Amino acid sequence: MRPSSLLPGSPTMSEQKLHLVIGGRVKDPQTLHFVDLENMDYVGVYPDYTSAEEAWRSAARRTVDDAEMKYVIVHLHRLFEPDMLKR
Repeated sequence: MRPSSLLPGSPTMSEQKLHLVIGGRVKDPQTLHFVDLENMDYVGVYPDYTSAEEAWRSAARRTVDDAEMKYVIVHLHRLFEPDMLKR
């Protein structure tokens, strides 16, 4: 799946709230302790939560039968601009 930030009509840089979608094998399905960081699945970076969630759902569905595989959405915009959390 192609990150939507590369598609026509995607938000400009000032409108973006970047999100990273990653996944990998976890030690315990109840945690986010990834066991093999070298083999993480980097799905992509997306300009908004909606497109990141779409990519997350697609990736998670492919591994639905594997309880030790987990995909997450990381809110990069919160790391880059922590003051936005106070608004």
